[in-house]
Amino acid sequence: MHRFISLSTARPSRSTHQRRSMWLSATMVLGGAAILGSVAAPVSAAEFPDKPIILVVPYSAGGPTDVVARLLAVPMGASLGQTVVVENTVGAGGTIAPARVARAKPDGYTILLHHMGMATAPALYKKLPYDPLKDFEYVGQVLDVPMTLLSRKEFPANTFPELLDYVKKHQDKVTMAHAGIGAVSQLCGLLFMSQIGVTLTTVPYKGAGPAMNDLLGGQVDLLCDQTTQTVPVIQDGKRAKVFGVTTPKRLASLPNIPTLDEQGLKGFDVKVWHGMYAAKGTPKEVIDKLNKALNAALVDDNVKKRIAELSSDLVPPEKATPESLRTHLTSEVARWAR
Repeated sequence: MHRFISLSTARPSRSTHQRRSMWLSATMVLGGAAILGSVAAPVSAAEFPDKPIILVVPYSAGGPTDVVARLLAVPMGASLGQTVVVENTVGAGGTIAPARVARAKPDGYTILLHHMGMATAPALYKKLPYDPLKDFEYVGQVLDVPMTLLSRKEFPANTFPELLDYVKKHQDKVTMAHAGIGAVSQLCGLLFMSQIGVTLTTVPYKGAGPAMNDLLGGQVDLLCDQTTQTVPVIQDGKRAKVFGVTTPKRLASLPNIPTLDEQGLKGFDVKVWHGMYAAKGTPKEVIDKLNKALNAALVDDNVKKRIAELSSDLVPPEKATPESLRTHLTSEVARWAR
């Protein structure tokens, strides 16, 4: 006679009972972890920051964007109650640093300071490792920086007309440095060459700092770079020559330096804007705290003084917002794509 046992009513063996107990325990642990995780997330955002923050810069130490980052880092750190550490992640025309931040954990501890290269990169690279409009949260705009056209001290020309005459006659021998493919210094140089109808030999560097060092050392002839780096050199007057400013109006800190526009390059206007970013998915509470710290830095007396000395313009409060940066970047990506 066969004996049938109903699984629903039979008493399990000891081994089966142990397995079921282990399964129930594991389920309770995982369920509890999930509940704690969902509770911990906002607490973590509320306690942000509880460790140093890394501010990534796409260009070399000593370059113009690096100068801005280090000026902002101190007052931002004071506002946040944590150290803000500037890290230079250079290469590939400034695209390695944004890719790093885009892949970072979205917790606000790795953020990016970048200039208009965020908008030009999609038009310059076929396979960009990030999407400026999809892979970031926006902290706010920071400042606008004019540029100047310089030459090494021993360059044969002394005035802008002499410069034009010399490069047109010796364009195969004249070198123009820039901070890497896609860098604003390269775009400024290309615009200059386009408007005067010459093709110069361009020399790429891993950042504006090394490019400036070689210009001052006489290894290259020309460089178009941001005032955050060039104003001290121009005011010194002993290490380089300046031929003009890239904005339509003269600069308050360099009132005797004419614009390229007034010297014949009509419509020449290159100004570099900067913005601050975090990885996509960074909690709004964290972005709000970073934005508050950024705004505190923009009204810091030392920051305002130093930026004014470098002939740059800090943005007004209404532009130092996530919404303003998002709108501006969107329009700039479309502009440079054309």
